[in-house]
Amino acid sequence: MPEPQSLLREATARLTGPSAPAEARTLLAHVLGRTAGELIMVDQVSAEQAERFSALVDERAAGRPLQHLTGVAHFRHSTLSVGPGVFVPRPETEVMTGHVVDELRRLVEKGRQPVAVDLCTGSGAIVRALADEVPDAVLHACELSEDAMAYAIDNLAGTGVDLVRADLADAFAELDGTVDVVVCNPPYIPLEAWESVTAEVRDHDPQLALFSGEDGLDAMRVLARTAARLVKPGGLLAAEHAEVQHESVVEVFVAQGSWTSVVDHEDLTGRPRFVTARRR
Repeated sequence: MPEPQSLLREATARLTGPSAPAEARTLLAHVLGRTAGELIMVDQVSAEQAERFSALVDERAAGRPLQHLTGVAHFRHSTLSVGPGVFVPRPETEVMTGHVVDELRRLVEKGRQPVAVDLCTGSGAIVRALADEVPDAVLHACELSEDAMAYAIDNLAGTGVDLVRADLADAFAELDGTVDVVVCNPPYIPLEAWESVTAEVRDHDPQLALFSGEDGLDAMRVLARTAARLVKPGGLLAAEHAEVQHESVVEVFVAQGSWTSVVDHEDLTGRPRFVTARRR
């Protein structure tokens, strides 16, 4: 029977990029039903497991997302179910989520039970983090895609989050003027940027979660209006955007007229990543 280290060396050589060793360990751990840290305790791998591992490495080398192969993605303190049909949550979104967590905790410390809405929830990553980290908050989330909803239902089971299938434009009309925080990671890639999007993203993440009109801001304009009717005066909006949109997104919220203190923020890599604003 093959040894794990031999399999890992071969797999790393077949994969590309600086993350190849880590991806090989993740795939082997998945096949063995262990964590990557537990691989050091494995002496041998069965022929069947080695064959399955090799097949997964081939798929990863061909560009299939690692998270689709394992069926899970990690976001802040949560492990989420993901796969074809849902946008895989990215680490850069964690900073914006942390900003929202801080805002909700501030309200809790004042004796409030804050209300937050996650629009375009996708896998439910953001609102799941809010539920885990601010259990006193009242949370709502919506998603338009039927495929993505299936993952969100799974990921939000038992959290108490009010999850509905709805469009960004008209979601949660019953909450108008009562929400403390709206957070959203909308689609924001311009249609004209199709060719520049990496094949792994373009071919595997759902188009609904990626592209948003000629300039990438169609959904952002809708968000500015929807959040304006949901959020109470002084409430917070947080929205992720593309690195190159740090000026144009600010202009969207300023032009809408309902927002003040419109500020752009960087992610952990120092790149412009999300905007916040306060309801007038």
